[in-house]
Amino acid sequence: MRAVPGAIRRCLADNKLFALALIPAVLLRVDAELGYRWQSWFNDSFSYVSSAVSLTPSTSRPSGYPVYLWLLSPFHSYFLVTASQHLMGLLVGVMIYALARRRFAAPAWVAVLATLPVLYDGFEIQLEHLIMTDTLFLFLAFAALTVLLWNPRPSWRACLAAGLLLGLSTTVRSTGLALIPVFGLYLLIRFLPGVAAAGARGRGWRALIAGLVACGIAFAVPVAGYEAWYKSAHGQFTMTESTGVFLYSRVMTFADCSRMTLTAELRPLCTTVPPDQRPIAQAYIWDAATPLNRFPAPKFSPTVDKLAEEFAVRAVEAQPLDYARAVWDDTVRSFDWSRQVFPNGQTYDEYLFGYHSLSIPGSPYHGYSSAEAYYARGNASTVVVNPFAELIRAWQRYVWLPGTVYGLILLIGLAGVVLRWRRAGRDALLPWLCSVALIVAPAATAEFDYRYVTTAVPFACLAAAMAFGRRARGEQPDASAGAGTSADDLTVPDGPFGSSGDGAGGEAGGPARLPRRVPGGGLRDGLANAGHHQRDLTSDAP
Repeated sequence: MRAVPGAIRRCLADNKLFALALIPAVLLRVDAELGYRWQSWFNDSFSYVSSAVSLTPSTSRPSGYPVYLWLLSPFHSYFLVTASQHLMGLLVGVMIYALARRRFAAPAWVAVLATLPVLYDGFEIQLEHLIMTDTLFLFLAFAALTVLLWNPRPSWRACLAAGLLLGLSTTVRSTGLALIPVFGLYLLIRFLPGVAAAGARGRGWRALIAGLVACGIAFAVPVAGYEAWYKSAHGQFTMTESTGVFLYSRVMTFADCSRMTLTAELRPLCTTVPPDQRPIAQAYIWDAATPLNRFPAPKFSPTVDKLAEEFAVRAVEAQPLDYARAVWDDTVRSFDWSRQVFPNGQTYDEYLFGYHSLSIPGSPYHGYSSAEAYYARGNASTVVVNPFAELIRAWQRYVWLPGTVYGLILLIGLAGVVLRWRRAGRDALLPWLCSVALIVAPAATAEFDYRYVTTAVPFACLAAAMAFGRRARGEQPDASAGAGTSADDLTVPDGPFGSSGDGAGGEAGGPARLPRRVPGGGLRDGLANAGHHQRDLTSDAP
């Protein structure tokens, strides 16, 4: 036990810059808790709490987050919910730093810089303080990525864990579905060189198939379990009954029924309002005038959802360029320098630390004024306490990441993918594509929202940090690199996050040593003569 404090001291000593960055980030979250006791509300928050106290899956959104709330419900504390979410945000920063330093040998200042958006962005801190899905989703998805990237050749066990975490994230927010093909593509890119090198021996194929199967099965387990739960409550083996409804709202910003072939049952979904005079997409779900209300309630039902989906598909087929433009316009909105009031003033204000609590719907529940009060066994309104509230409000007003800077971070990451493909580029492709998918998928299936951008930023930051990395720890040179491998390629950083002396071949705290060449022998012979028990460096197989 005496070794534990010593290990902590060594960890802090080896990562002083990150420790200095982490301490103020913790204090900002403490201030948010003290200033807004003990939670902030968004208009969607109330449906999540209602699902949690009744333990019934929602028909409009995945209810993995309500399950998380239910697991914490015995404590009757919103403080525990938001404190755990603040901890998740901090841990995402830790994962970014640990991957950048340990696996990809990025300079300390680069690794720390990559964590700043998640540690210090005022909108990120406010999102963590909301009773909302985003922080839990970000934590689970980023943990899945970290497990997969932690070693140069992910084992089937790592693929299993990554798939399970990704599946859990999908039950929290359906955007997780957009990440599974990204993870699958990464595994293909990571293992295919080993397939080519292994040839008839088949080791590469076995590793590839084992990784894909493990990831796919593990992903399917929580998703299938959730759908079984949904079927027990609503009679349908699915996650929601809203996919078609949300896609319908997406196409209604441009859909022209005169250009579509529609059946009689689909025609009520049309509108006579010209496209250039129509409201934003989500109005076609929530506004009273939506054509969806022409069908019998409820709006989120198998019948309405199926009709809405069929209408949306026909609109996309008839107007593919208009659909592409709608997706493009919402995607590039992510890169605006300043934040606009969107989608409306009321919703935009809910993304800010405000001056008073959002009103809680007065729907009595089990003797309490609302489900929110029942969950807390008392008053569920946010208590705004100065001067703590004033401080975090001022912080959020001035300290946040502009969308244009996010775009530049993506460009840096893309440059690293292209220019450093043989080093960290292949690995950087995974977080880079995750970041892009997290802003494109909502634009393609529903509508832009600023909180989706906040969730996508940490992935882009990791990809950008990897662009500055040296040879990844444990990474072997490509066979095509030949004798041109330099000593810098196998250097690893010092300290716990740098894995000094953890099998890279160097002395503790120092760089790894390359095997010297011997007369008449190649690099492999030099390894053998030096007594190293490394596997064949010409093979990419695990």
